This record gives sequence, structure tokens and C-alpha cells, in this order.
Amino acid sequence: MAQIGEWLEAHQQAIQLLGSCSLIVLVITLVAVPVVVMCLPENYFAAKRRKPARKSAQHNLLYTGFIIVKNLLGAVVIIAGLALLILPGQGVITILIGFALTNFPGKYAIERWIVRQPRVSNTLNWIRAKVGKPPFVMPMQMESDETARS
Repeated sequence: MAQIGEWLEAHQQAIQLLGSCSLIVLVITLVAVPVVVMCLPENYFAAKRRKPARKSAQHNLLYTGFIIVKNLLGAVVIIAGLALLILPGQGVITILIGFALTNFPGKYAIERWIVRQPRVSNTLNWIRAKVGKPPFVMPMQMESDETARS
């Protein structure tokens, strides 16, 4: 027990820094998540496939640079989230934010699967209802509508 106390004393500054970063991530999360949920169109999760982002031929280098920076930022946020699983903080939320920033094959399918979970869809639609936005059209609804028509 004495060793733990000595270690905590020796690393007090690092622990305070991590605690501060954890608080900052919490505040950013509390603000960013509702803003993103409010800004997404109601049919965001409805399509089976997401159309690729439009790239302008004259700004191709700028677009590529943006995608690289966004993916690097996402990777850093995921790594920070993994650290926050052990340290004080919101590790899972931070990992999900990093996940949202990255691009990889199959990401949209995973997003749709997550959104299909009743607790997630209810929470997202509760946030949208608070600001007068219509609820998301969930993938389950679209697929059951398509089967009913055929």
C-alpha cells in the first residue's frame, strides 16, 4: 500500500493532467454528441450503403489531406480512449468518437448495427425530440418496410 502512495505522489502532476483531460473530453462529449445528432438528416441511417463523399477534381489534394488528418486524429482519439479505459475518464465514449472520425470499409454497416440497438435509437431520438427534430428512420424500419412491399 505504501508503494502505491509513493507512486501516486511521484506522479501527481501526470494524474492531474489526465484528470483534466478527462474532464475536457466529458464536456466536449456532452456538447458535441447532441449537436451531431441534431444536425444529421432523419434518413441518415436508412440507406443500405452510404454514397462516397463527393470529391472535386480541383480540390483533390486538399480533400485527401483532410481525410488523412481526420483519420490520424481519429486514431489518436481511439488511443486516448483506450488509455482512459484504465485511467479515470470516459474511455468508451472517447473510443466511439475516434471511431466516428476514422474511415474504413464496413464502418457504415457497424454504425447501422449500433443504431439498431433499442437503447441507442431511443436515446438518439430522445435528443432529436428535445429540439423538435423528427426521429431517425431506423434501418430496421426500412428493411421491414421493403419486405412488406414485396
